[in-house]
Amino acid sequence: MTRRHLIAGGMALSFSTVISAMMPRYSLASGLSQSIPAMTSRRRVIVSTDVGGTDPDDFQSMVHLLVSADRIDIEGLISSPFGPGRKQDILDVIDIYAQDYPNLKTWSSNYPAPAALRQITKQGSVPSQGYAGFGQSTEGSELIVQCARKPDPRPLHVLVWGGIDDLAQALHDAPDILPGLRVYYIGGPNKKWSADAYQYIADHFPALNMIEANSTYRGWFTGGDQSDDLGNTGFVTQHVAPYGMLGQYFATKLGGKIKMGDTPSVAWVLNNDTSDPSSPGWGGQFVRAWARPHVVFDHLTTAADRVERFSVVEFRLTANPGNREMASYLKFENQRLPGYWNGEAMCFRCCPKKATLNHYSVESEIPELNGQTGSFTSFQPPAERSTEPSPRYPDWWTDNPDPQLAEGEHQGAKTVSRWRHEFLEDFAASMRRCAGPK
Repeated sequence: MTRRHLIAGGMALSFSTVISAMMPRYSLASGLSQSIPAMTSRRRVIVSTDVGGTDPDDFQSMVHLLVSADRIDIEGLISSPFGPGRKQDILDVIDIYAQDYPNLKTWSSNYPAPAALRQITKQGSVPSQGYAGFGQSTEGSELIVQCARKPDPRPLHVLVWGGIDDLAQALHDAPDILPGLRVYYIGGPNKKWSADAYQYIADHFPALNMIEANSTYRGWFTGGDQSDDLGNTGFVTQHVAPYGMLGQYFATKLGGKIKMGDTPSVAWVLNNDTSDPSSPGWGGQFVRAWARPHVVFDHLTTAADRVERFSVVEFRLTANPGNREMASYLKFENQRLPGYWNGEAMCFRCCPKKATLNHYSVESEIPELNGQTGSFTSFQPPAERSTEPSPRYPDWWTDNPDPQLAEGEHQGAKTVSRWRHEFLEDFAASMRRCAGPK
């Protein structure tokens, strides 16, 4: 049987009739259900993004967010990067959206006006807030508090695509907002850039309703049916680039190849039962979190020291700084992480994003620390972790470590990639709206 394309003769084909019969389905024994619950109401959303920062895929995810914006209520867009990204990068994408808006609004009156989006775009934390995990309030953290305190019975979904510092600051400044928040955190590589803020939240707000997706999100661009126009490049060429200014813009990022690593958080509010993270849907399917791994070493480590992948690894190295202003840094992966003197030791936090042998070194104005080196081994969370939910974190969810649900090393990714034909058809239909009026 020859596989047909998403579009034939200018008409959209139904994935359910064209592809579903050809796609392998996972059995209930693998932990996946066969149905997707319908969305019952428009979700309130704030997006915190490092767009313009360390990874250009946020630009792609921003395009998807905007063409899907008629189905959610966007209450805030926050620039919370590590690196060069700023509020202006969000505004630049909104300017491109403004060129397609005359067409989009003929398809749905719910598309937000560009001026309204600019009004709710705020700058968040630029430097890390430091070892404490919080510091000064920002426009972004204040917006989270303001929106969370609105007299709206619907929960506020905070989708974190970059640094989690603004969320940490908002919770510090206004802990009363916690019950109304629903957080979807694209962790993984992002987690290593804001390990201090993450640890502050884990230590002080364990009751937070949080999805910590460290690897599940990779199912958006890894695995699933990638034949023909469902491939990461072919889909952009045929179903994104030809449609509107947003489509042209999308195709300039990452060589016109899909990554969209933050988009599963948007898919979560479009097509999941958000009251139950264990239920199936485009944004993934999760398990209750076990104790959040935070490993503290008071010595330089070796390969024999083992930690879970995505753990917060902390070194507290005893030294005599002479004065507390003497600078120290931990060089780990592609990071140069500042140390903080706690009165007894120099403290550093890092987060390994791979299961591998990790190496680090210390650069310091303190002679006995300068030039010190070490290593440690990070390993995949074992499958049995899913049977060890932590009572301390009753509403914290994370990647399912069942090997059957992994795409290669990426645990939980099949709970996203299994829906690839459905979520890409949805994206293609939204992109076609950019090309002309209804």
